Amino acid sequence: MRSSRIVGLGHYVPEQVVTNEYLSTLMETNNEWIVERTGIHERRWIDPTKDTVGNMAAKAARMALERAKVDVKEVEFIVFATITSDYYFPGSGVIMQRELGLEGIGALDIKNACSGFIYALSIADQFIKTGMYKTVLVVGAEIQSTALDVSTRGRNTAVIFGDGAGAAVLQASDKPGILSTHLHADGRFAEELYVKDPGSSRPREERQPEQILDTSGFKVYMNGNQVFKHAVVRFMEVINEALAANSMKKEDISLLIPHQANL
Repeated sequence: MRSSRIVGLGHYVPEQVVTNEYLSTLMETNNEWIVERTGIHERRWIDPTKDTVGNMAAKAARMALERAKVDVKEVEFIVFATITSDYYFPGSGVIMQRELGLEGIGALDIKNACSGFIYALSIADQFIKTGMYKTVLVVGAEIQSTALDVSTRGRNTAVIFGDGAGAAVLQASDKPGILSTHLHADGRFAEELYVKDPGSSRPREERQPEQILDTSGFKVYMNGNQVFKHAVVRFMEVINEALAANSMKKEDISLLIPHQANL
């Protein structure tokens, strides 16, 4: 049976290290408070003169391809996950495609925030299993630092998010690979973690820069308590769903890699 396998992984993070101690100079917080609640000691933020979503993604992709020993010209399709595209449109998939010299192949952008890379992986997996493509490049890249409120008011989100990119090369194989993927969403909680602007729900006359007096909608908002309560329950549910779908028990798993906020 045809399956898809991850044959190479790559990553890129900006050079600028932002420590908890540095954040404590910008807002009322401290290293102990951050570590206790998130486990995070440092994160990376971009240098706006050097880093973009597209070029960070390209660097991660090149590493993944090199590790996989796959020539870039073998890539037949791109699935790019980001909520922080370089432009309002087009998506950053075509920006990275241009950086890699892959003009002409399909590039699909998806906008699923924290779960975006998993959605992208699932899409690539299905493309390969159906026989449409043999080699698919999956990339997730974000620049969150520019949307953070780095004041005491925004500390619940400012201490969590950073910038960077990750990539995976998926190829068709007759050997076991990705066993299954499980995707869920619940729109009832859409506004518990979001960036409101620049959304089309804002009337046209209010979308002109000189009319936007309240800029808080351009910053990340999170109802931390609600997100935590929802995440810890759903995280366990989907793990058990994946295990059951493959007739496995938790004792069969030797390595679990969660989204950092779920640690």
